[in-house]
Amino acid sequence: MIETGEFDFENRVVAPQVIKEDDNDFDYSLRPKTLAEYIGQDKVKENMSIYIEAAKKRGEPLDHVLLYGPPGLGKTTLSNIIAHEMGVNIRVTSGPAIEKTGDLAALLTSLQAGDILFIDEIHRLSRAVEEILYPALEDFAIDFMIGNGPAARSIRLDLQRFTLVGATTRSGQLSAPLRDRFGIIQRLELYSPDDLAVIITRSATILGVAIDPDAAQEMAKRSRGTPRIANRFLKRVRDYADVMGNGRITKEIAKIALDRMEVDGLGLDSLDKRLLGMIIKGYGGGPVGLETLASAIGEEAVTLEDVCEPYLMQLGFLARTPRGRVATELAYEHLGLKKPGSAANDKQTTLF
Repeated sequence: MIETGEFDFENRVVAPQVIKEDDNDFDYSLRPKTLAEYIGQDKVKENMSIYIEAAKKRGEPLDHVLLYGPPGLGKTTLSNIIAHEMGVNIRVTSGPAIEKTGDLAALLTSLQAGDILFIDEIHRLSRAVEEILYPALEDFAIDFMIGNGPAARSIRLDLQRFTLVGATTRSGQLSAPLRDRFGIIQRLELYSPDDLAVIITRSATILGVAIDPDAAQEMAKRSRGTPRIANRFLKRVRDYADVMGNGRITKEIAKIALDRMEVDGLGLDSLDKRLLGMIIKGYGGGPVGLETLASAIGEEAVTLEDVCEPYLMQLGFLARTPRGRVATELAYEHLGLKKPGSAANDKQTTLF
């Protein structure tokens, strides 16, 4: 049976979200400042460059932009690039941080003409705040109610024309009225290993770290298609290179470092393997319900659903069915396990 126990998600090296050990200054220094420096997401870059150029020619603010996709792909970075390309200021906040309508009103009234307001996790805005945002996006005005009862009256406050850039990892949770008010909607896709290798090499150059091309490729293959994870690997592998080598990151040192961090050749860590192992060894390959699976390995169901399952499903290792989660043949092969009944099938094949 697979060992159980609580997994320290906050220190999970392959977590696409920001974790407590991430150095924000380190992360910020590696972010590209222009579309030309931005690696990957070619379709998004091509579209945004046209929209930005057209808006600048007309002397108008850019239309409202919605960026969605898995965490760690560069939505915040892209929003800062948009502001830089437009030559305007940007205010950064997040959905959970805007608790009251007054908080949003303070943000909106502080914006100058053409400025960008970036709201991360915009799907987590409260309903009351969201409704204040509707007229701000369409009419560049906000409505306030003053007084109570029969004496209550509405006051409209005009705003400067601004651009809202919203980012979300869960576009399906965005309400239809809010989604419809975005004129530009772009999806960010997971990166290819080749693009990630370029990002790692670029980051190493900025940090003054020597790195071999095959070492960058090795880290890229294990980065789960996510630049944030790739840069995190670079930061930690650099430590191994300083201690175990001469400071140069070679493929051998990269493999040693990532193996010690329990990240395999496809980017799976111990939590991913425990999940798959529990389905296979504990429940005969499935199907098994998410809550049952979470209890069996001592994790929160939401952690498994949001953090582990998307990548495992992308690899084809896990399938969601109406009856529960099922491990696929690819998962058996990757873990070096035989699927139940495979021996009998092999014997039958031999007989006939």
